[in-house]
Amino acid sequence: MKTIILAGGSGTRLWPLSRKRYPKQFIKLMGAETSLFQDTFMRALMVSDLEDIYVVTNKRMKFLVMGEIDELGYDYDENQILVEPEAKNTLPAICYGVTAACRERNDSIVLFPSDHVVEKPERLAKVISESEELSKKAIITFGVRPNKPHTGYGYIQPGEKNGNGCGVVAFREKPDEEIAARYIEEGCLWNSGIFMFDSGLFMEEVKIHAKGIHDAFSFNGDVKEAFSSIGDGISIDYGIMEKTGIAAVVPIDVGWNDLGSFESFYDVYEGDSNGNIDRGNSVFIGSGNNLVYAEEGKAVAIVGADNLVVIDDRDALLVCSKDSSQRVRDAVGIFERMNDQRIDYPVSDYRPWGHYKVLEEEKKKFKIKRITILPGKKLSLQVHKYRSEHWVVVSGTAKATIDEKVKIVETGESVFVRAGERHRLENSGAEKLEIVEVQMGDYLEEDDIVRLDDDYGR
Repeated sequence: MKTIILAGGSGTRLWPLSRKRYPKQFIKLMGAETSLFQDTFMRALMVSDLEDIYVVTNKRMKFLVMGEIDELGYDYDENQILVEPEAKNTLPAICYGVTAACRERNDSIVLFPSDHVVEKPERLAKVISESEELSKKAIITFGVRPNKPHTGYGYIQPGEKNGNGCGVVAFREKPDEEIAARYIEEGCLWNSGIFMFDSGLFMEEVKIHAKGIHDAFSFNGDVKEAFSSIGDGISIDYGIMEKTGIAAVVPIDVGWNDLGSFESFYDVYEGDSNGNIDRGNSVFIGSGNNLVYAEEGKAVAIVGADNLVVIDDRDALLVCSKDSSQRVRDAVGIFERMNDQRIDYPVSDYRPWGHYKVLEEEKKKFKIKRITILPGKKLSLQVHKYRSEHWVVVSGTAKATIDEKVKIVETGESVFVRAGERHRLENSGAEKLEIVEVQMGDYLEEDDIVRLDDDYGR
């Protein structure tokens, strides 16, 4: 059995906690030891061998995926990370994964989104194993038994019994609360977005209902050409599941949640006696049912307020009512039209070599970063036309290349890079390298950088 993990995402629904360059599946939420992606990868290992797990993502996130798996301690083949040349929604992404995973022969496929919570993964793995026979003749979606009317999920109306599942009478769009309550009375299930099918059977249905996408992936060559030939993308729900005559739904009760809004945090995380959920050490006075997620070390007080969501990052602040958290993406859309880069970039950005955090900046004057470089990694060889840089080693040992000179910089020492000098920083040691970088100069960030090699390579 093979597993495909979808690891794209726009980072809009949980902004500013998540950003386009760092969507929610890579965040270790509420102090967790693992991210949602890492949890998904561990679930995949319950049903597939390591060499049978494929991840579909984009170029920006490829190194995040590799870093997440490296952190789990697995020696994962980089060729099993399938990079989409452009986003075309879920159906093309799935077809790309299926054709790559089953190039030699047909097999059973399990499809996991990478950004969901599953509190009982062993139970889910058992249901998947029990559904393998049904998957040979049906395209299975796993339906969650609702515990309340929810307006953020699609619903599935099950039909006649079919193996350990049921046929599907209809897929229902996200309803308002009154209709959601009626759906639950009628026995409808939430659509989890987890699927299972035989690869050959699935591609035959794609050929019938989305022939252009099927033909695009009947290729032996250029993936970029395949994606560009598709035109507008489409989801698996609209493209296949609502059209096929062989859909089946298998009910699951596994503590599933897609964390599709901040309101859903109230379903997953335990609050205090007044229902307040807090990441740090916030103070609540006469207040209840609030969610506070502030930057580590920041003191927050909520006084005389109920049902608030407060997400406070260093460069962005969200305050909304709990009931309006589904509208966060509307705010992101406004910032996007303003060309505000804070919807794309988090204060902490992640690269193949490690990560950095912006500590302080004043546009066109200075910027101060804390940079972490992983053992054996290095930054790209660069030249800056307008700015100078001053590196101070906080911990570890740095190898600094400046033009033709190579210098070893120990903890507590520093090195200065003038504008126009070729430079590279690397960590050749066994421990993490931490530096503070002070940039100075009248410059525009991207216009100033000339990379002489690729800092997105591994």
